[in-house]
Amino acid sequence: MPIISRTHKIRLDPTCEQKTYFAKACGVARFTWNWALDQWNEKYKKGEKPNALALKKEFNALKNEKFPWIYEVTKYASQQPFIHLQRGFQNFFSKRSRYPKFKKKGVHESFYIGGDQIQIKGKQVRIPNLGWVRLMESLRFEGKISGVTITRSANYWFISVSVETSTLPALCESQAHVGVDLGIKSLATLSNGRIFPSNNPLKKKLKQLKRHQRQMARCIKDSKNRIKLKSKIAKLHYRIACSRNDVLHKLTTTLTKNYRHIVIEDLDVSKMVKNKRLARSILDGGFYEFRRQLTYKSELRGNKIYIADRWYASSKKCSSCGHLKEELSLSEREYKCSHCMLEIDRDLNAAKCLEQLLNTVSSTEINACRQDGSVIMFKTLLQPAWLKQELSPV
Repeated sequence: MPIISRTHKIRLDPTCEQKTYFAKACGVARFTWNWALDQWNEKYKKGEKPNALALKKEFNALKNEKFPWIYEVTKYASQQPFIHLQRGFQNFFSKRSRYPKFKKKGVHESFYIGGDQIQIKGKQVRIPNLGWVRLMESLRFEGKISGVTITRSANYWFISVSVETSTLPALCESQAHVGVDLGIKSLATLSNGRIFPSNNPLKKKLKQLKRHQRQMARCIKDSKNRIKLKSKIAKLHYRIACSRNDVLHKLTTTLTKNYRHIVIEDLDVSKMVKNKRLARSILDGGFYEFRRQLTYKSELRGNKIYIADRWYASSKKCSSCGHLKEELSLSEREYKCSHCMLEIDRDLNAAKCLEQLLNTVSSTEINACRQDGSVIMFKTLLQPAWLKQELSPV
């Protein structure tokens, strides 16, 4: 059976002493990253070609005298940042990410530990130089642990365990296909008529969030009350994110379990959020996270994801006769075709049009292209002239 890498994120239940150790390890990782980035910038200004291995040797020669407190935590906290920095610059030069930045205390705190120093038994994990730490649940996968990352979010500590395993979820046995239309009124509308309502976690907690933020704005800087309110706000954001992810996981799991072929839209969220009246609701839906979860789950379950490009007018096209409307305002929640007199819900009509793309793959109007594993991109001729040349098949 194939060996794949899967990750399980588990919340930790540490003692006060263990929390202090985690905070120190995060501080060591942050300090090492900032030191390496500063040295990288200095060498680059002098015309040299820096690399992570040379910087690591230079740091190891200095840490005994200048940074002895580094030995209080695991060795990986001061080693792994060099590898991450090298990878960050590789991504920058290949235009996959931005230029690496210095890290701030209290922002995205984390540190890495290699799998050779980690041991998990039941609901406990052994951390080097610390001992056994309680887990809120058992590890979900069986296999060789390749590494873990410990992070802090809203004053909670989490461990992400990466496991090399051959345990895979059951493959999707159904041969059904479905079109999925994402929206604001309802999170997802399927072409078979099933509707998944929007959860809107941020909208439900918005009043409470505003109240805490107003109270924090009146507090004196660095006061105890301000620190307490900051912690409350962080925990509230954490609950909002958990609620959103829970709904998205249930939706994507349902789709990958019951439908072999799934068609979705390639939404341009960056342009959609320019509408100031709908921006908050669009971001509250988590459209990008939906696509990310659907993609990796389809790779595990053997589904095929078809992505219709953003120029395909699924909302303006009639699912019955194929007639294309010239204009369709956002206020029209019911699609009325002037050609065949069809009256149908707007989102349901769009989902049916997306499903019909599977029957027109070999036609002259729509062609399947950009196949990458379990994801297939659709391209249509309804595109601007400058984009047709860029996306023309080789």
